[in-house]
Amino acid sequence: MISKTYNPKDIEEKWYQYWLDNQFFKSNPDEREPYTIVIPPPNVTGVLHMGHMLNNTIQDVLIRKARMEGKNACWVPGTDHASIATEAKVVAMLKERGISKQDLTREQFLEYAWEWTHKYGGIILSQLRKLGASCDWDRTRFTMEPALYDSVIDVFVDLYEKGQIYRGVRMVNWDPQGRTAVSDEEVITKEVQQRLVYIQYPIAGQEGEYITIATVRPETIMADAAIAVNPNDERYKHLHGRKAVIPLINREIPIITDEYVTMDFGTGGLKVTPAHDPNDYALGVKHNLPVLDILNDDGTLNEKAQILVGQDRFAARKVIIKLLEESGNLVKTEDYKSNVGTSERTGAVIEPKLSLQWFLKMDELSKPAFENVMNDTVQLHPSKFKNMYRSWMENPHDWCISRQLWWGQRIPAFYLQDGTFVVARNKHEALEKVQHERLLFAMTEADLTQDEDVLDTWFSSWLWPISVFDGLKNPDNADINYYYPTNTLVTGFDIIFFWVARMIIAGYEFKGERPFKDVYFTGMVRDKLGRKMSKQLGNSPDPLDLIDQFGADGVRTGMLFSSAAGNDLLFDEKLVEQGRNFSNKIWNAFRLVKGWTVSDEVTADRIAKQLTGNHPDGNSLAITWFESKLSTVLVEIEDHFSKFRISDALQAIYKLIWDDFCSQYLELIKPAYDAEASTSQPIDRVMYDATINFFERLMCLAHPFMPFITEEIWQEISDRKAGDSICIAPFPQPDAVNPRTLADFETLFEVITNIRNIRNAKQISPRTELPLAIKTSAPERFQSLEPLIRKMANVSEISYISEKTEGLSFLIKGDEFFVNILGEIDIEQEIANTRKELEYNIGFRDSILKKLSNEKFVANAKPEIVERERQKLADAESKIQALEQRLHTMEA
Repeated sequence: MISKTYNPKDIEEKWYQYWLDNQFFKSNPDEREPYTIVIPPPNVTGVLHMGHMLNNTIQDVLIRKARMEGKNACWVPGTDHASIATEAKVVAMLKERGISKQDLTREQFLEYAWEWTHKYGGIILSQLRKLGASCDWDRTRFTMEPALYDSVIDVFVDLYEKGQIYRGVRMVNWDPQGRTAVSDEEVITKEVQQRLVYIQYPIAGQEGEYITIATVRPETIMADAAIAVNPNDERYKHLHGRKAVIPLINREIPIITDEYVTMDFGTGGLKVTPAHDPNDYALGVKHNLPVLDILNDDGTLNEKAQILVGQDRFAARKVIIKLLEESGNLVKTEDYKSNVGTSERTGAVIEPKLSLQWFLKMDELSKPAFENVMNDTVQLHPSKFKNMYRSWMENPHDWCISRQLWWGQRIPAFYLQDGTFVVARNKHEALEKVQHERLLFAMTEADLTQDEDVLDTWFSSWLWPISVFDGLKNPDNADINYYYPTNTLVTGFDIIFFWVARMIIAGYEFKGERPFKDVYFTGMVRDKLGRKMSKQLGNSPDPLDLIDQFGADGVRTGMLFSSAAGNDLLFDEKLVEQGRNFSNKIWNAFRLVKGWTVSDEVTADRIAKQLTGNHPDGNSLAITWFESKLSTVLVEIEDHFSKFRISDALQAIYKLIWDDFCSQYLELIKPAYDAEASTSQPIDRVMYDATINFFERLMCLAHPFMPFITEEIWQEISDRKAGDSICIAPFPQPDAVNPRTLADFETLFEVITNIRNIRNAKQISPRTELPLAIKTSAPERFQSLEPLIRKMANVSEISYISEKTEGLSFLIKGDEFFVNILGEIDIEQEIANTRKELEYNIGFRDSILKKLSNEKFVANAKPEIVERERQKLADAESKIQALEQRLHTMEA
C-alpha cells in the first residue's frame, strides 16, 4: 500500500543501510574505467555545516552518476587532524578538568588528544551518511594514522635531502593565542576601528625640539630602532643624522632617511620597529638596525620592554597612551580604520614575529603545477579562478611548514648537544647518520633530542590524493596505479592556495603527474543578507535539523537549486522547502500512476497501429512526444555535466519532471473520470507500460541528486530481484528525437494554455465548450492533435479555414488559431474594455512617435536604445491593429 504522503524518515535510514549491506559503494581495482574522488578531509574536530552539505552533495552527485554509467566509482572519505583547531579543543577540555597543558609532558598531552579524537573524531563522517554520501567507508583515512604519518615524514626527509627544506629565522605570522606560526593563507584580514596616536619624540641634545610620528601601535615604541623620514621632505632635512629619544624609556635612536616613507601619511615620520612589522624588518635589514623583540609568545610584554612587563599587548596599549599623555608626549589621537590580520583558527590578532622556523622552498617546486593549470592539463571550474591561481603561483613565497604545537607529525630533525642537527625518519636512523657521517661512534640515542615542533597540517593534506592510496609508502601498489590520478576535486575556492595548489605541486613532485583532472570550486554558503554563515552570527541552521524537517533529498536539491560553480549561495530555507515540494510532487505523480486500473482489452492490431503511427490516437502521440522531449533534455543535461554546471543540470531535471512529465504528459494521457462509476476509466496496457518506463528512467536521471526517494519509487514501481538497486541501474541515454513532434507539441501546449488563460480572463467556466478555428492550408498537420486539444482545452468543434471570418475572435496562437467566445461574454462590457485598452495603446504609440521624431534624441541616444524604441513602436502598432479588428468584430 503506497502511503498518501511522502515521509522521508520512513525510508532514508532503511535504504542507506540497504546500500551498505549490499556494498554498492565499495570499490576495488578491476577492468572498468575508474572514477575517483577524494573527499576534502574535514577537520576531525568538526561537525557538519552548510558548506560541507553543499560540497559533499556535489561530490555525491558526481560519484553516483559515474557509478550508474558503469564506471568503477570510488569516493575516498577521511578526516584531517587539524593541528591548531584540535589542540585548542584538547586544551579547552583539559581546562574544564582543571589541567593545564604546561603541567603535562608531550606524551601525556598526546594521550588526551587521542582520547578526544577517538571520542569525537568520527562525528562528521557519520553525519555525512544522513546526507546520503555514497563513500567507500572501508577506505576511510585519517592524516594521523600510522601509514599517513610515516608518508609525511618520508616526504620531509626526501625534500630536505634534495635541499628544498631549510631552517632559518624569518618574519612569520604569529598567533599569540595558539602560540604558533601560521601561514599567510591562514591570516584573515579584517577592517577594524583603531586609534591613530600622535607621539612626540624629543630630539637628543636639542631642548624643546621634537619629531612627531603617528602610529596605531604605541605599545611597541619600546622596540623602536629608528625614526625614518623621506629624504625629500623639506620639513625634516635639518634632522638628518640626528637622534630622537623614545618617550617613557629615554633610549636614543637614529633618524634615518628612506624613500619608502610616505610624506603625506600622518606626519611624514615613521617609527621603525623591525621585530614587529614585516616592512619595518625590511628597512631594518637595509639600514643595519638592531632587532628588539619585546613580546612573549602569548602576546604579553617581556623584560626587554622595560615597562609594563607581563601586560597583554592590547592592555598595554591603553596604558601607554595614558602614560604618554601624563608625560606630555601625546599630541592627539584620531579614530582610524585600518586592516588587521587575524588567525583563521583562533581569531586572535596576528603578531608579526621574527622566529626560527622550518621552510619549504617553493620557487622551483611550484613551476610544473603553475604550467599545467595554465595549459588546462588541470582544469579549474569556473575558469575565472585561473587568474587567482596565477596571482599566487607566479611568485610563491617559501612555505613556513613548522608549527609550535604537540598534536601533529613531529618534525624529524634530531639535535646534538652542540646545537647541530641531522634529519632522519626516526631516532635510530638519525644515530646511524651521526655515527657514519660524523664518525661519532660513541654517540647514543640518548644524546639526540628531537625537534619539538610539528608540521603544518597542510603538509599532510597536500599529499592526500597520493597518501590515501598508500602511493608514497608503496609507490607501485595496485590502488595507486588504478585510481591515480583521480578525476574530480570538489572544494571551496577559499583554499585554492592552502590546498589545491599544493596538492598539484605534490602530484608532480612525487608522482610526476597531475593529482586530478578537474577542480570544481563551490562558492560560500551565505545567509539571504549575504553574510557568511557562522556560529557567532547565529545565522547558520543545523544541517541535521534541516534533514529531519525536509528530508535529505529536499535539502540536497534545495542547496543545489541556486549554487552555480564558484558563486556564493544565498541560502534561504525556502530553497529546501522547494526541494521538499519537488519530492512531494514526484511522490504524488507516483501514487497517481500506480492508482490507475490497467486494461488488457486492446487488440494486437490496434496496438500495432498505435506503435507504428498509423491512425495514431492522442496517447500514442504523447508517448512519441515525451520520448523526444526526454532525449532532448538528456543531451542538455550531459552538456551541463561536462561543463560542471551541476545546478543547471538539476534545473533541467526539475523542469522535465515537474513541467513536462507531471504537468503535461500525465495530464495528456490521464484516463477520463467515469462519473457514474465514481472512478477513473482504465488505461490500456501499452500506454501504462510506456509511462512506467518513463517514470523509471526519470528516477534514474534524478537519482544522483535525490538518492532516497528515487530508490523507494524505483523499487516499488516494478518487480525487482533481491539485491537490485537504482544505485547501479544504467543512467538514462538519449534515443532518437522527432523535431516535428516536438514543434507540434509546443504549439499544442501554447494553444491549450492560451485558451485556459482566455477562460480565466473572461470568467468562462472550464466546463463550457468553445469552438476552435485553425487558419491553415494543411489541416492534416493538426488533425492528429485534435483528440488532445479537445481533451485538454474542452473544445467543442475544430474547423479549418483559409481566412479569418466574422465572429471569430481572440487570436490565441500566431495568426492561425482562434476561439469564438462572443456567446459567452457581456458584449457591451467587452467593447468598453477593448476601447479603453485601444486608447491606452494609441497614447503609448504616440509618445513613442514623439520621442523618435526628436532629432536630438535619435542623434545622441545609443543605437540599441533607439532600436528598442522602434521595436516598442512596432509592437504598439501591431496591438492597435488587433484591438481595432476585435472591436470591429464585436460591433458588427
